[in-house]
This record gives sequence, structure tokens and C-alpha cells, in this order.
Amino acid sequence: MSKTEAKILVVDDDIDVLNTARMYLKQQFTLVQIENDPEQIPDHLEREAFDVVLLDMNFKKGDNEGEEGLKWLNRILTIDPNAIVILITAYGEFDLAVKAVKAGATDFLPKPWKNEKLFGTIQSALQLRQSKLEVDRLKSTQKTLSSEIDQKFENFIGESLPIKKVFSLIEKVGPTDANVLILGENGTGKELAARALHRQSERKDKVFINVDLGSISENLFESELFGHVRGAFTDAKEDKPGRFELASGGTLFLDEIGNLSLPLQAKLLTVLQQRKVSRVGSGKEISVDIRLVCATNMPLYEMVKEGTFRQDLLYRINTVELRMPALAERTEDITSLVRHFIQLYGKKYQKPKMRIDHNTIAKLKKYHWPGNIRELQHAIERAIILADDHRLTADDFVLQPNRSNKRLEEDILDLSEMEKRLILKALDKNNGNVTRAAKDLGIDRLALYRRLQKYGL
Repeated sequence: MSKTEAKILVVDDDIDVLNTARMYLKQQFTLVQIENDPEQIPDHLEREAFDVVLLDMNFKKGDNEGEEGLKWLNRILTIDPNAIVILITAYGEFDLAVKAVKAGATDFLPKPWKNEKLFGTIQSALQLRQSKLEVDRLKSTQKTLSSEIDQKFENFIGESLPIKKVFSLIEKVGPTDANVLILGENGTGKELAARALHRQSERKDKVFINVDLGSISENLFESELFGHVRGAFTDAKEDKPGRFELASGGTLFLDEIGNLSLPLQAKLLTVLQQRKVSRVGSGKEISVDIRLVCATNMPLYEMVKEGTFRQDLLYRINTVELRMPALAERTEDITSLVRHFIQLYGKKYQKPKMRIDHNTIAKLKKYHWPGNIRELQHAIERAIILADDHRLTADDFVLQPNRSNKRLEEDILDLSEMEKRLILKALDKNNGNVTRAAKDLGIDRLALYRRLQKYGL
């Protein structure tokens, strides 16, 4: 019979109990150690990461108060907060065992025990141990991933007056739990601002969940945001928490909120008012605790007048409003942004000596940057990839003509560039409304979103 992979420590002052336990347990588990002196417990825990500790409640003759057992229980949990401790109790010490469980013990086992009971209790404890370790692993993974993601967004660069106003507002609002609505064109750094708000808040050590509402189809909206239970619909093969549940305790960032239809706006408003969600297929309400940050490039106030966006939802999401300036409004920041992206992509593409001359920066400052910082970022990346030497010049940048110039540059015959221009023209014509722009282009909204992502718009 194969043994269960587990390390067991048995601590008891009765040598007969220890030997009996070892003889049986070593047949079931890969490592079993026994100890009759509780003072040696710290040394054992330092040498091995035990999965389960079986601990006697009393170590002195005539002592049935269990104080020593509680003392060593606390000591073990101080050394290893995830330790699984099963108390060994004498008959009639039930109240003491309950007290020990409240103090952090996993379970208790009366002696003399039956081997089947001992084995079953340890097996249950091992499952709990695995669950604890898995939770810790997931927490560590989430923390690491969040940290790595935040590194991409931590460089909020700029010295211009418009961006300084943004910094100031984030510093004031970040520590609060106020709902924030971030407005601004595509590529201005709305997610950057949302993450900065999260890092300034008391929820900074909790999760930041980003939801692109524009990419979620209407029939999946409730499932994605509120979750579903198994069997709620054809593909619901297991219970799944929604983004609201996942974000509970942290920050929920709803991007492209202006793209929601009126029926979906009503559903979202109900959840925001009640701070409770019901998974699809379940009537059970689940309370959620989130800090809400929303963003859009669409003119919500005009949409309210047109009747395409609910006024009560707008009031609910914009306790504080933060507007991200277009790059054209902060041209003095282009120099520092360019140097930052050159350093970033120079390192990424093994071109650390990459430089740019002043004349080229002057040309970049004159460009209107319809795609804002995102367009600048991709322009720098492309230039570094294609550059023949370590100095970027104006010839390394293929920029689009100004919107006032109706003539396309004859020397650019790149189909991708043509498609990119058509998309920008459609967005400009429709004031950034992705749905209407997609209709003008003859494609669906999701197809347009894929192209926006492809071109960094």
C-alpha cells in the first residue's frame, strides 16, 4: 500500500502513546517524528515543515487544565500561522478542547483513539493544510501579478500644468472611497489614472479588477459582471464568480462605460445602489464591497440629453470627475515621454544606446497625436525596432497628416496605415463613439475594438 505524502509530528509526554502512534502512522505517511519534550517543538519546526502536528494537552502529571497545551499551541501558530494542529485530549476534557479550537487548533482527538479515527482526522487535516497553502499561493501569485502589472502603469510622467492638476486631484481623492469618473480621449492614460487612484487608497493591497465593458456582449454582461451558477445556461458547467465578487475589498475599474446599452445601464445601476449581486441562475444575494472607478471617451453629458445614457447612473458614478488631458494639450511633456519610451524599448529590444536628436523631438511636438500617448508610445517602439543605428531621426517616424490636411501623403502606401487612418476618421466624425464609428466602417463593434487594440488607438 502506498503511503500518503505527508510529514507528521506527534508531541506527547507518554512514551507508550508516542510509540503506538509512530508504529501505526509510519505505515500510512512518508515521515513521522515523535517528541516527548515540548521544549523541542521549535527545533522540530525549524528543521521540517510539518503538515500536521498532534499535540497533547497536558505534559505534567496531575495537570488536567490544559494550559501547557494551549501555550504550545500558541507557540506553534506563532512560528507557522498556517500550521495544522490536532489536540490530543483525555476523556472528559471536551470543554478544554473547544477552548483550544477557538484558540486556533484545527481539531481534537480523544484518547485512547481508534486507528481509523486517527487516520481519518489526519486526512481531513491534510486537506485543510493543502487548501491553506493553495490560498497562500494564490494570494502571493495575485500580489506578484498585480505588482508586475502596476509596474507598467507606475510611470505617470509629466510636468505640464494639465497633468499636474491630474496628479493633485488623484492625491486628494485617492485615499477616499469616492466613486471616480475618468474622462478623456483614447490613449490619454485613463487606466493609468485608475491604477494610481487604487495605489493611493487604503485598498492598495487588495485586488484591482479591470473590466472593458465595450468588449463584453450584452448576452454575457450579467454572467461576466455578476457571475453565474452551474446550469444557469448551456455553457455554465460550473459556478463562476463575477467581476464584482472578485473585486470585493478592492477596486473595480469599469472602462468604456459609455458603451453600455440602456437595459444594461439599469442592471448596473441596481447593483451599484444595493451593493449586492445575484449570480445568474441564483436568487441568493451576495454583498460586495468595492471602490468604483469608471472611464469613458464618450460625451456622457450629451448622451444624457439625447436619452442614451441614464442621468441617475451618471450621478452615481461621478462623485468626483477627473479629466485626462489630450497629448496635444500637454506638448511640453513630449520630451520626457519620448525619453522614457526610448529607455523602455531600447532595453526591451537590446538597443540600450538608442538616442534621439532635438530636431526630431521638435517634429514630434508639432504633430497633433490623435491617438495621444498610446500613439506616441507605439511610434517610438516601431522606430526603435526599424532603426538602422542608435540615433532616431525624423525619417524613422511615419506620422499621419494633420486633420486639416485632406490629402493623404503619397509616399505612404501601407494598407495598415490606410486602415488606421480610416478608423481615426470614423472616430473623429462620431466624436469617439465606437458603436457609430463601427457602423460607418461597415464592421461590428468588437471587430473595431480589435483593430483599436491592434493599432494602439
